[in-house]
Amino acid sequence: MTERAPLRIVPEVDAARRSGRPVVALESSVLAQGLPIPANREAARRMTAGVRAQGAVPAVTAVVHGIPTIGLEPAELERFLRRDGVRKVSARDLAAAVVARIDGATTVAASLALAHLAGIDVFATGGIGGVHRDASGAGESHESTWVRDESADLVELARTPMVVVCAGAKSILDLPATMERLETLGILVVGYRTLELPGFFTAGTGLPLTAQAESPEEVAQLFRTERSLGRSTALLVVQPPPSDVALPRQLVEAAVTAALAQARAAGVRGAAVTPYLLAAVERATEGRSLDANLALLEANAVLAGRIAAVLSGGTRDEWGRTSTAAHGARSAGVQ
Repeated sequence: MTERAPLRIVPEVDAARRSGRPVVALESSVLAQGLPIPANREAARRMTAGVRAQGAVPAVTAVVHGIPTIGLEPAELERFLRRDGVRKVSARDLAAAVVARIDGATTVAASLALAHLAGIDVFATGGIGGVHRDASGAGESHESTWVRDESADLVELARTPMVVVCAGAKSILDLPATMERLETLGILVVGYRTLELPGFFTAGTGLPLTAQAESPEEVAQLFRTERSLGRSTALLVVQPPPSDVALPRQLVEAAVTAALAQARAAGVRGAAVTPYLLAAVERATEGRSLDANLALLEANAVLAGRIAAVLSGGTRDEWGRTSTAAHGARSAGVQ
């Protein structure tokens, strides 16, 4: 008989699930690896507050001392924000993290796996992973140590029936190739009040979408219809970053191109490429990309909370009163 790893669900999230209240899953890797300190603390505060404002309960996913966990208690979240021995854990790494009894910050792929296991239907993040750009550079030898990578997020999206809210794929990726892979994998990409794929830091990419939703109710209807048709893929809902922080497309493209050249020269490869490129883009945009990142994380959490409230069969006001009362009874913290 196969031994199943225990799934720990913190009391607030478990009570919400049992009572039918909306829950939104959030990843922990963006806090423990993706954003610099202290911006990661601000992201945690804004995302969890954004979910709660819609009457939903935020549930940060992670592996805590080897236990897959849905929702972090304040002291645990503090440890992850400080990055005290916290490793990055993708879907393939979950079993190894459990056996090794480590603290693991879950990526989009791992977060989807755990959230679905807990019966949560809605997940919010900043940007998904995708097909990486050809970092080896045009004309270089095929014997280069560079490999054209593809994120595990795409495979997990293809086999996890959840609503995933994001601002598209990260701008440092090959966005046309990523869209092609999403199409091949049968993942419906729905623009929230847009028919153009957002570019994470930018409002548009020039890549058209085939579906659009104007309200959380429309998103919920699409998700329910996909489930009734037996679809087992995620519904990927993309919305542009807030207009007051969105960056010009040309600025971001120039910053990414320069960052790729710097990465090649520095010999950066593998898992180190993404954080290197994001840090280089932040420097090139004089911090504006970080401001955009924080704002879009919050906006996506807010939209996910609204969708979760609809899927739970209540209104934002109804769930909001319950959520405010329940949260007020808990100890203060960023979650």
